[in-house]
Amino acid sequence: MTIQLPSTDGRLRTYEPRTEPLRVSPGTPFTSRTVFSAAHVVADPFADVSPDAPAAVDWEATLAFRRHLWSHGLGVAEAMDTAQRGMGLDWAGAAELIRRSAAEARSVGGRIACGVGTDQIEAGSPAEIRAAYEEQLAVAEESGAQPILMASRALAAAATGPEDYLEVYGHLLRQSAGPVILHWLGPMFDPALEGYWGSTDLDAATEVFLQVIAAHPDKVDGIKVSLLDARREIGLRRRLPRGVRCYTGDDFHYPELIAGDDQGFSHALLGIFDPLGPLAAEAVRILDTGDATGFRELLDPTVELSRHLFQTPTRFYKTGVVFLAWLAGHQSHFTMVGGLQSARSLPHLARAYELADGLGLFPDPKPAEERMKTLLSLYGVNQ
Repeated sequence: MTIQLPSTDGRLRTYEPRTEPLRVSPGTPFTSRTVFSAAHVVADPFADVSPDAPAAVDWEATLAFRRHLWSHGLGVAEAMDTAQRGMGLDWAGAAELIRRSAAEARSVGGRIACGVGTDQIEAGSPAEIRAAYEEQLAVAEESGAQPILMASRALAAAATGPEDYLEVYGHLLRQSAGPVILHWLGPMFDPALEGYWGSTDLDAATEVFLQVIAAHPDKVDGIKVSLLDARREIGLRRRLPRGVRCYTGDDFHYPELIAGDDQGFSHALLGIFDPLGPLAAEAVRILDTGDATGFRELLDPTVELSRHLFQTPTRFYKTGVVFLAWLAGHQSHFTMVGGLQSARSLPHLARAYELADGLGLFPDPKPAEERMKTLLSLYGVNQ
């Protein structure tokens, strides 16, 4: 059996889908690395909402996907940018997501960390930004989830220099109940975060970031770095205080960063581990045995798919993530909150299908092929 897939040159090409998936069984948490998957939300396809209306979420399907990740030993990073935070999911929806997912994590013994930001306000003074952060921090802590202090668009707009970041983050770390994860999200994921930490010079910004951590090392479990720059991440993690972890958020270089070198390694908090969940979990279990070569042999081939999903404009990678969840049978439809299922082209989605199928990511390749053909027919591609 073959399928006709559109290429970027407007032509159709013949692809022969695989017939067997990669067989990966659920398993226990890992011993050598802490690994989070930043999970997507499943929209309610029957909700009568417009793209700019509050998100309508299919809660049962959303929580079922988190149980899928937990069953493979992965932690869930909740209400992050993969969940369309600030791109369809507002703070009210994120707060409900945090509460529901944290309760589900307790019921199954899953690990969860939740995004804390300032997206209930569009702009404000430093005092208003602190208050917004505090409101969200309280929700995460009251839910029993580890907080992830996300980058703030409002702070990026209001800050006049590094001292504003030092003041806001220092205030939050002093009052946090336990260690948090600090998140440095680059402008390739969110253009509104250009110049975060007080400078567009990444070397200068890094010094401010490290200053925040050095002032409160007991309140920082780790940092999540999403700059898509492996060299910079390695240099940064080597300068962290003892006991502070580096969680890679680099969806281009994650195998080498997680494998590490003779001076250390990165843990992981990755959006690409949403579609790669079972395969990534299997790779980390191989790494747990000390077999770094086997880990790389299994995970390295996934980088082409990840680079494809995260190609510019990078912030629209969520469309490919949800598309693959639909093909894999984790949800019954390909719709997204905010209507973002339209954010990637048909050739882009076709290539994502081809790469994912080649990796054996679909539990049953045949239904995935049929769903791909259904999408193609809606675009006028007859098989």
